[in-house]
Amino acid sequence: MSFSEDKFSDDSRLHLAQIIDNVNAGIWEYNINTRSIKWSAGFYTILGYEPGEIECSNHLFFEHLLYHQDKLVFLNALNSQSQHADQPVQIRLLTKSSGYHWFESTIKKHDVRDGQVVYGSIININAYKQAELQSAHKDQLYGDTIRIAKLGSWEIEATTLNLTLSKQMYDIYELQAEVKLTLDEVISFFEPSYRPVIQNAINNALEFCQPYDLELMLRTAKNNVIWVRAKGVPIINDYGKCISVRGILQDIDNNKRKGLSLESSLNLLTDQNRRLQNFAYIVSHNLRSHTGNLQFMVNLYEETEVAEDRDEIFSHIKSISGSLNATIEHLNEIVKIQTEITNERSVIDFETLFRNIQSAIKNNIDALNARIEYDFSKCPQISYIPAYMESILQNLLTNALKYSHPDRQPVIKCYTLKDRNHIYLIFEDNGIGIDLERYGDKVFGMYKTFHQNPDAKGIGLFITRNQIEALGGTIKVESTVNIGTKFTIRLV
Repeated sequence: MSFSEDKFSDDSRLHLAQIIDNVNAGIWEYNINTRSIKWSAGFYTILGYEPGEIECSNHLFFEHLLYHQDKLVFLNALNSQSQHADQPVQIRLLTKSSGYHWFESTIKKHDVRDGQVVYGSIININAYKQAELQSAHKDQLYGDTIRIAKLGSWEIEATTLNLTLSKQMYDIYELQAEVKLTLDEVISFFEPSYRPVIQNAINNALEFCQPYDLELMLRTAKNNVIWVRAKGVPIINDYGKCISVRGILQDIDNNKRKGLSLESSLNLLTDQNRRLQNFAYIVSHNLRSHTGNLQFMVNLYEETEVAEDRDEIFSHIKSISGSLNATIEHLNEIVKIQTEITNERSVIDFETLFRNIQSAIKNNIDALNARIEYDFSKCPQISYIPAYMESILQNLLTNALKYSHPDRQPVIKCYTLKDRNHIYLIFEDNGIGIDLERYGDKVFGMYKTFHQNPDAKGIGLFITRNQIEALGGTIKVESTVNIGTKFTIRLV
């Protein structure tokens, strides 16, 4: 369109302006040399005014109608346009009763006799612009939600197994988005034990239209092992055949590890409560037994007048008193396990500590001509509470000596193993063994003995188990009568 006087008469211009006015648009004209400005009737109408209701001036347009942040945009558009080139610009103008609306204006330049004219048409694009802004906001909100949820999407085409991955999928895998991955390559990132699980789930989805929802471990391109949630839903055609599988992969590592930690803490708490109940029962039973016997003997002592009988009764009272004192000391040892659990751990050298314990009980070892073998090369050190480790090693070593077989030289082996994140301490002996079918559920009970050894108190293994379990470990026993016993301790 041109407003050139060579092509259009005044009547033609007027007719063209009327046409534009009738299509809910307006036209404007600005003479750069004379600084005069003209607006069509449609220009007023589109802003909600009657023609001539507001002053048609450069000052009013820039200082009142045009939104202040759009001034630079509009001025740049005016000053940078080449002649006859359509360059629409989007600006906000103040309407009479509806506040600022978005408008789009074309801008052209044209030479006339008295200078250069810049002109254009404007249309109201507010509804379109609002929809566009809302869509952009929703897209941003969706993108932010996906990013915060650490959620990626994917799709597998059933016939070709062609794989489409979202950008967020690459973020989870810690890969550049330019890398093209096959289905087998995507599966290869999962930890070995989980690969057949996800492979079977995908196969069942493609072949039998079975959806799946799994929690798996994945190793990223940067060698970070994380927990992910993999969910797939088959898409079927009108004949019930799977044409693709769509799904999501979500990084749930933080929440999963918190859940596992909480579960571990709850299990530990449950176990501690169980041991506390057992301890309360033991305290009640043993103390009641001792105090009952003591009270009976005291009453008997008071009722007896014969000196010799009183001396014998008194000897029993002293024996009961000694047993009561020993029981209280044992209970104190058990209580110390719970109070010392907050003590700081330190790095313990197995060999150094084991050799010190050997030196302390050298007389017992020499008396039995026992052969002690140890190998801590697989895991030489551990971070542990020193008092606990010393007690564990000493109890197991003295136990092996105490229950050695009378017909052969005692051979005791102690060594460490490391499996992934776990450290194991192993004790083996060739002693008289334990009948686990008969006593298996009582091996680690308090005051439980299974042999006629007069030195047996039934407290050592009870304390050992409590120390190990207090720090989250476990102890298991394997034994055969007259063959020997093996204790396997998972320390961490």
